[in-house]
Amino acid sequence: MLENHKVQRSIVITLMLLSLFLLTKFVSEVKAMRFIGSSPANQSIISVQGKGEVVKIPDLATFSFSVTEESLVVSEAQSEAAKQINAILEYLKKNGVDEKDITTSGYNIYPRYEYEAKIANGYYPVQPSGKQKLAAYVVTESITVKVRKLEDAGKLLAGIGEQGATNISGLSFDFDKRDELFKEARAKAITEAREEASKLAKSLGVSLVRIVSYSDGGYYPMYKTMAAEAYGRGGDAVSAPAIPVGEDKITSNVTITYEIK
Repeated sequence: MLENHKVQRSIVITLMLLSLFLLTKFVSEVKAMRFIGSSPANQSIISVQGKGEVVKIPDLATFSFSVTEESLVVSEAQSEAAKQINAILEYLKKNGVDEKDITTSGYNIYPRYEYEAKIANGYYPVQPSGKQKLAAYVVTESITVKVRKLEDAGKLLAGIGEQGATNISGLSFDFDKRDELFKEARAKAITEAREEASKLAKSLGVSLVRIVSYSDGGYYPMYKTMAAEAYGRGGDAVSAPAIPVGEDKITSNVTITYEIK
């Protein structure tokens, strides 16, 4: 009987110790959950910025042109516009522009109306009567062209005008491989930021532990744009305009935050 009492007492004590252990572990885990997804309150950090620039001469020019034809018959206006466009495209291809660099950017057909006017005294029109009269159907096709040989840009601008383009506009310069240039600028920005972090840590008498955040401000190149407008067709031959390009800049800005100790 005494022996059974001792066994029962041992079991009770064991269960009490086990319960106390499990309770202590549970409380510890609950406290630890407060720090999941957050940094310790006493974490010390510094933030630094870096700027990288790449200066190059653009190697790509882009311009747009349109052809507009009018007729009371839509198919006739379309046919004439197609003839003009085909002649210009043939000219571009013969002068070294690849077909992949020629893109249709717009095609529109719309009716153009005119108001009927009354004649006063047989000579001068007075205010319109308010009645509309179909004057013509207008067909306009717009083309965007990329020029990879910048020295040919001026010749092409003059040439498409002679071939029947009704207007030419939007000459701008860019980089064919701008993504690679941006990566180069970003690498310079990161290097500058890391060097600045090392200098700052040394001045403060602290050590860099790890990077806790990074942000990239992207890049915003200043695209060079020139006025290049021409209207009408035919007439005397037009001299090819000089197209100075100059240098352009791609800039990257980064911010890096370090934990310090």
